[in-house]
Amino acid sequence: MNPTAAALSATVISFVLFIRAGVWMVAPWMRRQPLALALSLPLWVHAFRHVALQVFSARHFGFAVTEGLASEIAWGDVAGGILALAGLWLLRHRPRAALFVIWVFVVETVVDLINATLGGIREGALQTAHDLTWLILTFYVPLLWVSLGLLVWALLTRGGELTGNVATEERASRHA
Repeated sequence: MNPTAAALSATVISFVLFIRAGVWMVAPWMRRQPLALALSLPLWVHAFRHVALQVFSARHFGFAVTEGLASEIAWGDVAGGILALAGLWLLRHRPRAALFVIWVFVVETVVDLINATLGGIREGALQTAHDLTWLILTFYVPLLWVSLGLLVWALLTRGGELTGNVATEERASRHA
């Protein structure tokens, strides 16, 4: 099997498994939690998007994407991670303000992931991805998409429920 076919196969398997876990386990858990706490879980998945900065090292070791695309990938993910962290902070301290920032995060993330995907296809990124880059593309990126879907689902179905902050809800659930 060539590297591109292997990467595409791994990506499809990751999507199937993450969607299944999301439907069977994560969505039911999120539905039972106060909204601020439920939104925190998918946001934490995105808080670590700074890992995309490794693209600069990967280019040095053979990942054949242009400097321009590498910069778009890295800084788009860093921006998404910062917005996710801002959303998490606001959920703890100013939950009503969190909704606006989280929706900005959603838009930024959709644009970033589509841009990186199209750029990667255009430049044949899967042909030269290996090591950590391969794992990010075939494992973490599908997790980003599925967790983003869960976040949007929660916002659309329960967005009006956001009343308390995460810290207050965590204390209340410990004493219940």
